[in-house]
Amino acid sequence: MSHYSIELMVKEHSEIERMLFVIRRICLKLMDGGEVPVSDLREIIGFVRNYADKHHHGKEEKFLFPLMVEKMGRIADNLVTHGMLVEHDLGRGDILCLENALREYEEKQSPELKLDILSYAMAYAHLLQLHVEKENSVVYPFAERQLSEEDLCAVDEKSRTFEEEQEKLGVQERFLSLLDRMEERYGRLQKA
Repeated sequence: MSHYSIELMVKEHSEIERMLFVIRRICLKLMDGGEVPVSDLREIIGFVRNYADKHHHGKEEKFLFPLMVEKMGRIADNLVTHGMLVEHDLGRGDILCLENALREYEEKQSPELKLDILSYAMAYAHLLQLHVEKENSVVYPFAERQLSEEDLCAVDEKSRTFEEEQEKLGVQERFLSLLDRMEERYGRLQKA
């Protein structure tokens, strides 16, 4: 039986993957000598921090992952604490470095800073793509197999409440419309 929270997180992964494709397209333009789209990259950083991290990772870090560690012991602790949470932090580091490189680039445009922007953007995109694949194919199915129906329903309920609160604040609408605008500008991911 599939659960609301897992289906929701998989759906959010597909939205995050769409933005990763946009990041990749921007990096390809930079490689071809294009200008650094500073304001677009700043908006993408906002999407990453507020939608991918606070909104999506927030549900994992507050609801699903702690329950997995509590109920499933060392194997979940290794998978979550020493795997998924480390990758969340690595992604945050890449985004901070990208933001710093953008700030420096605005002050002094140089090929080195353009390379830094490209490198940190692609490091994040690559890390998150692998991360999404691991969660979709390993972490979420593992949670659904090992957690009790009662525990999964509790995660569903917390996720549903969180989503409703975020919807009232306009979080999903704001960031998904930003995603649509970026796709119009840079291209849309075509899934096979």
